[in-house]
Amino acid sequence: MHLKRDEIARARIEVHPVTRGEFRLYREFPATVQPNENELAEVTSLIRGRVVEVYVDFGQDVKKGELLALLHSTELGLAEASYLKATAKLHEAELAYKRARDLHQHRAVSLAEFQKREAEWRTARAEVREARNRLELLGVQEEEIRRLDHEQTIRADVPLRAPFAGRVVMRNITRGEVVETTQKLFTIADLSEVWVIGNVPEKDVQFIHKDQSVEVVAAAYPHAVFAGTITYLGDVLDPATRTMRMRITVPNPDKLLKPEMFALVRAYAQPKSGVLTVPLAAVQSGSSGKIVFVQRDEEQFEARPVKLGEESGDIVVVVDGLQEGERVVTKGAFLLKSEAEKFKIEPAR
Repeated sequence: MHLKRDEIARARIEVHPVTRGEFRLYREFPATVQPNENELAEVTSLIRGRVVEVYVDFGQDVKKGELLALLHSTELGLAEASYLKATAKLHEAELAYKRARDLHQHRAVSLAEFQKREAEWRTARAEVREARNRLELLGVQEEEIRRLDHEQTIRADVPLRAPFAGRVVMRNITRGEVVETTQKLFTIADLSEVWVIGNVPEKDVQFIHKDQSVEVVAAAYPHAVFAGTITYLGDVLDPATRTMRMRITVPNPDKLLKPEMFALVRAYAQPKSGVLTVPLAAVQSGSSGKIVFVQRDEEQFEARPVKLGEESGDIVVVVDGLQEGERVVTKGAFLLKSEAEKFKIEPAR
């Protein structure tokens, strides 16, 4: 096929040499960003109570131990009252026991009386331990129990605190409401490391394996690439979608990746060397298969049938039909194809 130079210029035809080099196949899989469930905490209350104050909101960063909300609980008040009564009873029983012991040593009271006071003291001590354990089961901290011992006053306050530093990704609590022990009130997530969850089609399972390094591209940051590692692969395919679940752990120190973001996971196969490739833009569909247009000289072009292999991004492997160094048309090939069809030019064999 012959084209004059002005026709080539008007068609904006561009050519690219056929090269031989390293070829690396990759596959991309849709995915979503999720919190790292190993660094995720559901904050609940161990006791029923009324919400007095809420100190944090959705999306707020919190420090470990930071106060999230304060509840007032009648049940806790009763438990604290029982503890104070038990400690008062123990104090009285201990004084009676020590007095009876001294008197018994001087034979002022009988052995039976001394043993009775000792039994009452041991019983009172057990009751204090039971009341203290009850407070601990209700989530009362050691410092609050010491305050109760020192001040002898009932507060009945239930503080809800952050178990670790992170971000509030769920809040389900309102001032004035009564919350139950089964309610999830806050969810705290440490987003310095996130999970990216994807699904791998059955035909692509061969390209991935556990502990493999992959690239993650988030829809929100199309020009940024996040490095991750496959830390989990499902053992069973979903029978409906014929896909396998995959989990990638991705460092996220700047908190750019946020839960529920859409992303693509890019997994690379081992590179192959000495592979002949051409740009995918050079390939056209002909009547007898795939063809490319080879530039023979400045104004001569030849339609050449080719046998192609695997694609990776914008390049494709050439199995047969071209030689290294030949120049193929990458832009304007559609015009050449139209001209070839107009004059019924058959591809060179």
